[in-house]
Amino acid sequence: MAKVNEVNQDIYRISIYVPEFDLQFNHFLVRDDEPLLFHTGLNVMFDEILEAVSTIIKPSDIKWIGFSHFESDECGSLNQWLKVAPSAQTICSVVGALVSVNDFAIRPAKGMADDELLSTGRYDFRFCSTAHLPHGWDAGVLFEEKSSTLLCSDLFFHYGDETPLTDSDIIGRARKTLVDTQKTPFAYSMPYTPRTEKTLKRLADLKPRTLATMHGSSYTGDCERALNELAVVMKEVLS
Repeated sequence: MAKVNEVNQDIYRISIYVPEFDLQFNHFLVRDDEPLLFHTGLNVMFDEILEAVSTIIKPSDIKWIGFSHFESDECGSLNQWLKVAPSAQTICSVVGALVSVNDFAIRPAKGMADDELLSTGRYDFRFCSTAHLPHGWDAGVLFEEKSSTLLCSDLFFHYGDETPLTDSDIIGRARKTLVDTQKTPFAYSMPYTPRTEKTLKRLADLKPRTLATMHGSSYTGDCERALNELAVVMKEVLS
């Protein structure tokens, strides 16, 4: 069953733990005048996530559906959500819209430029293009400026059925996961490029207070330091 927790004001974490992978899949719903769902989840998770969303808002009221990059756990059930919420529009990077989403989705996406702002009412989301971080060239993340929450997708990925929100060491968990994945077929699932350090520093400079992670605990604490340390860890492990 999906577990629902408010990790920041009006930002709800909807988490499904899959024991076979020892991994949480987290989806974030922002309750506002124009509700935003970040991560649609896999097709097989749609019913559970829909039920969880229904405990917070009417699913048909969703206005925006976002994700970092084109991948099944990020947007696999996108079309099901677009049917449930007839006024909803997908948001993603310009690249994502052009090369994947507009062909896949039943309605055209809003391709967002780097630094473009999206208002959902009380909250303002800045789109940050993060090509090849954490994955493909279409990647990007959203930063909510009032609560300083970074919807950061696979960054800080870590295993386990973790607590919804933690202020303890998230870097150690992320390092262990990166090291462990080098021993599996997923060894190159997160690339390290000449732009990785610069991109992480840019996110750190936003000075987020909460990191809303897709796999594992969300984090509240010194997020600026955590992002800068993640750059060091990724260079050490992946380069």
